[in-house]
Amino acid sequence: MDHDPTTVIVQRYLDELAGGAPSEPVVRALLDRSACRLRRLCVLLLTRSYPRLTKPPLNLEAEELLGSVVERLIKALREARPASMRQYFALAGQHMRWELNDLARRLDERPAAVELQDDLAIAPAGSDSGLTMDGRRMLEAIDDLPEDEREVFDLIRIQGMTTPEAAEVLGVSESTVKRRLRKGLATLSETLDDLRPHEIAPDALGVDATVAGNPPPS
Repeated sequence: MDHDPTTVIVQRYLDELAGGAPSEPVVRALLDRSACRLRRLCVLLLTRSYPRLTKPPLNLEAEELLGSVVERLIKALREARPASMRQYFALAGQHMRWELNDLARRLDERPAAVELQDDLAIAPAGSDSGLTMDGRRMLEAIDDLPEDEREVFDLIRIQGMTTPEAAEVLGVSESTVKRRLRKGLATLSETLDDLRPHEIAPDALGVDATVAGNPPPS
């Protein structure tokens, strides 16, 4: 069994959950088997989309994020029953984004640390999460994509999968993956056409210049 591909084994655990097997031991085994891929996704999301959270005062590391996401998934999988790899990693990605958004919001709301002096007023809380309003717009635009396009975007541009890997997870052809990605990028380009690369770095969210409003060279 240990020689089976991760995708096959993860699907086996999902089938056991759907078949009514005791949930806690199966969920633990599922999370253990998919931990490497989940950690990879944590690293990519953290470094590309929320790099400021890795710096003081939060100093968030991928292992810490993974631990929080695992706790979220343990709770979610008490009731949720993803039927496929596609649904399982979509659920995991959703909880990662929720956790990172919560951390970014709390960091935004934290008052700035200042040394109080008689001639100084208390500095107002500022946005120190590194996620600008434009960055939030980009994340919202990604979340608003049609489900099939968002899944492909997440797998390739955020999780860093190759086209063949994404096709395997989604159970579709590579040409379908490429078509959905092109449509998603076109939608993002139209939605975010007022943004420019010097205003927000597209690579920070795994979005190329096409999404930021710069058409690719012909």
